[in-house]
Amino acid sequence: MALTANPVWTKLEAHYAEVQELHMRTLFEEDPTRFEKFSIKLTGDEGEMLLDYSKNIVTEKTMQLLFELAKDRGVEVMRDKMFSGEKINFTEDRAVLHVALRNRSNRPIMVDGKDVMPDVNNVLAQMRRFTESVRTGEWKGYGGGRITDVVNIGIGGSDLGPFMVTEALKPYGKSGPVNVHFVSNIDGTHMAKTLENLKPETTLFIVASKTFTTLETITNAKSAKQWLLAAAKDESAVAKHFVALSTNEVEVTKFGINKDNMFTFWDWVGGRYSLWSAIGLSIAVYIGMDNFEKLLAGAHFVDEHFRTAPLEQNVPVIMGVLGVWYNNFFGAQSHALLPYDQYLHRFAAYFQQGDMESNGKSVTRSGARVQYSTGPIVWGEPGTNGQHAFYQLIHQGTKVVPCDFIAPVETHNPISGGIHHEILLANFLAQTEALMRGKTRGEARTELIKSGITGDRLNSIIPHKVFEGNKPTNSFVMQKLTPYNLGVLIALYEHKIFTQGVIWDINSYDQWGVELGKQLAKIIQPELAGDKPATGHDSSTNGLISYIKAHRK
Repeated sequence: MALTANPVWTKLEAHYAEVQELHMRTLFEEDPTRFEKFSIKLTGDEGEMLLDYSKNIVTEKTMQLLFELAKDRGVEVMRDKMFSGEKINFTEDRAVLHVALRNRSNRPIMVDGKDVMPDVNNVLAQMRRFTESVRTGEWKGYGGGRITDVVNIGIGGSDLGPFMVTEALKPYGKSGPVNVHFVSNIDGTHMAKTLENLKPETTLFIVASKTFTTLETITNAKSAKQWLLAAAKDESAVAKHFVALSTNEVEVTKFGINKDNMFTFWDWVGGRYSLWSAIGLSIAVYIGMDNFEKLLAGAHFVDEHFRTAPLEQNVPVIMGVLGVWYNNFFGAQSHALLPYDQYLHRFAAYFQQGDMESNGKSVTRSGARVQYSTGPIVWGEPGTNGQHAFYQLIHQGTKVVPCDFIAPVETHNPISGGIHHEILLANFLAQTEALMRGKTRGEARTELIKSGITGDRLNSIIPHKVFEGNKPTNSFVMQKLTPYNLGVLIALYEHKIFTQGVIWDINSYDQWGVELGKQLAKIIQPELAGDKPATGHDSSTNGLISYIKAHRK
């Protein structure tokens, strides 16, 4: 049944007509227990993760209907299919089993009649041997010295996840024996800037490409190899300075990498969900394998919660249905991720891929064009930087922008007696209150009069000082940003994306939309050679190609 024909959807449309003019300020005034009703805690090995969703335009009836919609659309059924290894990514005929990568219980997970857990554990053991050899100095470069710098060469999921996590967990790696760097862009500037302060004899490269044919990654890897050999003057040095995350042994060994230093992963791991696999090797080298396994443990804790908790107490489901509420009934086109922790400065960028590549779809699982909005535009920056950049639009603009605020109670850097973190948390708390409450015309008038403004100037300024409020937010609070708690946070968003994809009846695990541009780039690249004007495209593309060729020096 089409989503918009679903009886629960019809009920939600009628309910939206009833509540769309409600103001959260009134909801809080009428119910002093609203926070208790609309917040939930997850208690894992390293304390609680609190989700406060009371600052949303919802009532108990709203949530009841949204949970009913999730159930009716088969979220539980599809969830069970995912965890059991069924091939829910039907366009690529693949299972979706990033949950197996962090299955710390070792409960058997079957794909095509085979338990995948022995293979997963073998790769984890291989990762441990490698990371310990590098971190202890046992692994030597061509000059006989230890490795001091590791460069991850990958793009998309082979870069965004490891980069985000190593940035987020810097307190666990910054005093360690190895520095990590990331090169993703085909723009030569990225590689050149990364290598300019590194030494070939102490640098090791991780080349992350399942097929070992990804154009950007292999081009960057070949440039890194040239840089190494310019100093080493010996092809055998490649094996001491390159390892591969790949399944293509032929191409890996042809490159000069020892096949024993090839770390495999599987087609049931999507790139944007792969940081838990060997793709996370740069994370493990940086923070140590013990901490990497804590990251896995935090995610596994959420997996078990998502797999077993009733929908009404299921945090990823709550997150997912709230997103559907705003996307499909309030017309929200974007969703802001606003971490109040500088270490999470790449979190929004990571989930731009995680969410937009997963749910940026316009065709249902049956092949029909959707008749409703699907995945939102995901964006954001750390607080308080964002407050001085784009919060103006969220507070007083014309767009509905649901926001997730994320903060740790404790900081890793309590400098100046902790005053920085105290100010940060004060802003974290103040922004969600301000977005909810707003400022009435009367409040604005009183405030201006107190500041000495009267008469015509008072009346002219008042409209500009009014804040409508009623802007929806979620607040996530953890004790401290640790590997375990980061695993919790990432997995919550992964399963939120899953929940929304099921409700919208789309395949969240393919990404055909990234292919067309790649295909055309392969056609255009040879046309950039020589002086002959381009003729094989539309007039705009022909004109751009010809202009670049004419101005190239």
